[in-house]
Amino acid sequence: MSRNISIIGSGHVGLVVAACLARQGNQVTVVDTDEEKVRRVNARVCPIYEPGLQEILSQVNIQATSDYSLISNSEIVFTCVPTPSNTDGSISLGYIKDAIEQVSLTLRDKSDYYVVVVKSTVAPGTTEEVVIPILESSGKKAGIDFGVCMTPEFLREGKGVFDFMNPSRIVIGEHDRRSGDILCSLYRDFTAPVLRVNLKTAEMIKYASNAFLATKVSFINEIGNICKRLGIDTYEVVKGMAYDERIGNKFLNAGIGFGGSCLRKDLAALIAKARQIDYEPSILREVFNLNERQAVKMIDLLKRHISVKDSTVGLLGLSFKPEADNVNGSLAVTVVNALLKEGARLKAYDPQAMANLDGLFPRVECVAEEEVLGCDAILILTEWEEFEHLDYRGKIVIDGRRILKAKEAEIYEGVCW
Repeated sequence: MSRNISIIGSGHVGLVVAACLARQGNQVTVVDTDEEKVRRVNARVCPIYEPGLQEILSQVNIQATSDYSLISNSEIVFTCVPTPSNTDGSISLGYIKDAIEQVSLTLRDKSDYYVVVVKSTVAPGTTEEVVIPILESSGKKAGIDFGVCMTPEFLREGKGVFDFMNPSRIVIGEHDRRSGDILCSLYRDFTAPVLRVNLKTAEMIKYASNAFLATKVSFINEIGNICKRLGIDTYEVVKGMAYDERIGNKFLNAGIGFGGSCLRKDLAALIAKARQIDYEPSILREVFNLNERQAVKMIDLLKRHISVKDSTVGLLGLSFKPEADNVNGSLAVTVVNALLKEGARLKAYDPQAMANLDGLFPRVECVAEEEVLGCDAILILTEWEEFEHLDYRGKIVIDGRRILKAKEAEIYEGVCW
C-alpha cells in the first residue's frame, strides 16, 4: 500500500530515506529551507555525493519544497534534520525544534491522524521531553490526534542506499501502539527483525551502538600502539582475534581513528548526557580522548624522517572515509592543523572532498595525485581504493590507513603497525 510521506531535511539521511521510500512506490515530499537543494532535487540532480543515490533520484517522482504547509497532506512525517554538537559535546536541538514547530502549525488544522517520526539522532528523552510538548502546543494530543515515533537511522555514508534497503534491524520507538503499527506497515516488505520499544530506548539504541563501534576502534588502536613498540604486525593479531565469533573482524582496522559526523559527535553527546545525570562515563571518555590523540601520532612519526618546518607534505585523502565527500569531523582536519602549527607547507588530493573544503584549509593547496607524490613526505589519511594503485617507490610515507601498496616506499611507517 502506497503512503503519502514527507521528509523534513535533504541531507544524507533525508535524501536516502526519501529516495528509497519513493522507489518502493510511496508518494514522497522533501521539505528543506535551502532553496538551492530544493531546486536541485526537483531537477533530479543529487545535491550530495552518495553512491547509487543519483540513479534512484533520476527514476522516482519526488517533490521538493520549502513550503511546510505541504506536509499537511502526509500520513507520515519524518524529521531528518541535523543535530550538531554544542561546545560541551551535547547536541544542539535548534534545527529539530524549528522543524517540529512547523509541523505543529500544520497539526492545528489537520483532522486526519498522522504520525510524526523523529529520525534525527537525539539524546534519550528528547522525543518525550522536547518534541511531544512542541507538537501538543497545537492543541492536539499525542496518541489521540496524532502519533509519535522515534526510529534511529543506521546509514553509513558511502553505503547509505544499501543500508536502507538491507537493514540489519529496524528499531521503532513508539509513543503508543497505533503509531508503531502505522510505521511498521511502512516497513512491511523488509525481512530485517523489527524491534518495538519505547521512545527513550530507541534513542539510546542509536547512541549505544555508535559508542560500541567507537570503542572497538579505540581499543584496536591501543593494541596497535603497543604492537608497534613490540615490533608486531597489529593486523596479524586482528586476524587471530577475528576467528573468535564473539569478537569478529568488523571495526578492528587499526589506524588514525574514527572521524565523521556520527561516531565522534554521538560519543561526545552520550558523554555529555551521562554527565547531566551525574554519571562519569570513564570508558567512553577515554575512548574519545584516545581517538583525539591517535591522529597526531602521524606528526611524531614524520619528524623521525624529515624536518617538518618549511617542508612540503603531501596528503592523500581529506574525507573522513572512502566513498564519501564529507570533511565534517574528518581526522584530516586534526592532522592539517597540527602540520600547519609545525610550519609545514601542504598539498592535498582527495577524489571527492576537495570541492567541499569551503575555505576550511585556505593554506592547503589542492592538487593532482602526481603532485602529492612529489612532496618531501606523504601522509595517507583516507583509504580510497585508488591509493592502492599509486607508485610510492622512493617516497617517504606515513600511513594512517594501511594502504598495502604504500609499503613499497623507500621509508614506510604505519601509525600503529
